[in-house]
Amino acid sequence: MRDEEGRALFFSEHTNLLEQSVYRYELQERTQPNLYRNLFDYDSIPKVSFNHRNVPINMPREIWITDTTFRDGQQSIAPFTTKQVVALYKLLHRLGGPQGKIRQSEFFVYSPKDRLAVEECLSLGYDAPEVTTWIRANDQDFQLVKSIGIKETGILVSCSDYHIYNKMKMTRRAAMDLYLGIVKKALAYGIRPRCHFEDITRADFYGFVVPFATELMRLSDESGIPIRIRACDTMGYGVSFPGTALPRSVQGIVYGLQHYAGVPSEMIEWHGHNDFYKAVSNAATAWLYGCSGVNCSLLGIGERTGNCPLEAMVVEYASLRGDTDGMDLPVITEIARYFEEEIGYTIPPRTPFVGRDFNVTRAGIHADGLLKDEEIYNIFNTKKLLNRPAAVAVDAHSGLAGLAYWINTYFGLAGEKAIDKKSPVIAAMKEAVDKAYEDGRTTAMGDKELEDLLCRVDPALYRRIAYRD
Repeated sequence: MRDEEGRALFFSEHTNLLEQSVYRYELQERTQPNLYRNLFDYDSIPKVSFNHRNVPINMPREIWITDTTFRDGQQSIAPFTTKQVVALYKLLHRLGGPQGKIRQSEFFVYSPKDRLAVEECLSLGYDAPEVTTWIRANDQDFQLVKSIGIKETGILVSCSDYHIYNKMKMTRRAAMDLYLGIVKKALAYGIRPRCHFEDITRADFYGFVVPFATELMRLSDESGIPIRIRACDTMGYGVSFPGTALPRSVQGIVYGLQHYAGVPSEMIEWHGHNDFYKAVSNAATAWLYGCSGVNCSLLGIGERTGNCPLEAMVVEYASLRGDTDGMDLPVITEIARYFEEEIGYTIPPRTPFVGRDFNVTRAGIHADGLLKDEEIYNIFNTKKLLNRPAAVAVDAHSGLAGLAYWINTYFGLAGEKAIDKKSPVIAAMKEAVDKAYEDGRTTAMGDKELEDLLCRVDPALYRRIAYRD
């Protein structure tokens, strides 16, 4: 039995309920673009609208991370050298662990330097991250990718009317026909297409995104070659609040791709930018509602405010799954050091997990808590999980507890050997520290300065703890 719109009733073995077959959305052509001016009027902050429609959480059996450090990320900083690319790729491989939880890494292949980096990474023979590319849609680039031995490549398929009408000066039908022709060309070369649905959070979801994704799934079925869809929140407009309306609803986008276009979880990947501070929460939401892959970059580097930080999603993975599944978290610290020491990139000091001060306290009352029980003021065992012990920065606010904690952590003193904050040496050091700030000092004191200060106020103690066997 079918209803007026041609939908049939069927018994679902997944829900054990009678359900209607999914409505088939057709391309909705327009003479004028739909720019959602009620949400994006440009002269005010973009608005979040609600329709109070909620979709069920649908966490896939497997979730993973993909990387765009060498593509989107590299567009925002000075180009990496080939040596740096290979070094970072090796670190990504180690971070992903034996299960290869960092599944893929995306590269440009435009220049000889780009291609050399790709070839050197391929020569390492790693199963993960798989080397993939992002190319222009022309025969030369397809032939190049095929000749290198790349199995999957990204193809830009902008899907909002901002791009289709205002940038490309096309209609929706013309854009879809163009995109489908490009995808067919990739399939003819035997290359797996990864279609980058640029600006999906400003796109007409039912009028363009779903009909186009449906056609891609049809091509995939006909060719036997999987076609991946990367849902690109290009401007960071995605929101994850319950009951938010399309086109901005992250969970609505993922649900719609699955249920209205028939895209399996393993073929959906979320790529979000951080323009509104939502990159991490949006990526986690995409996972929760049925997207297997989240696309990230190391340290979140990328266009404008950057991409979702890869290291953040490693931690988010462990939080959601209750296990790292073999990912080697201390490599995160090695990556941060490599960026600063070898590439010359400055990481803001309070950046979670990678900034030099992310687990450093300055307040004396917090240092006192650390002295009594590190767990009181440290987010987790950062020494064990990231090879970054909790620390204190000594300044005008550190007090006796801060100095005692610095000595004990810096010199590795514990138990009976630990120096109490009531020790005379701590009082003497605090007097010297207070005098420095009374005289106008404004910066925190470094380890070498404090070591010299300890040596001056108590040479015997310094020799005993600094030169232990």
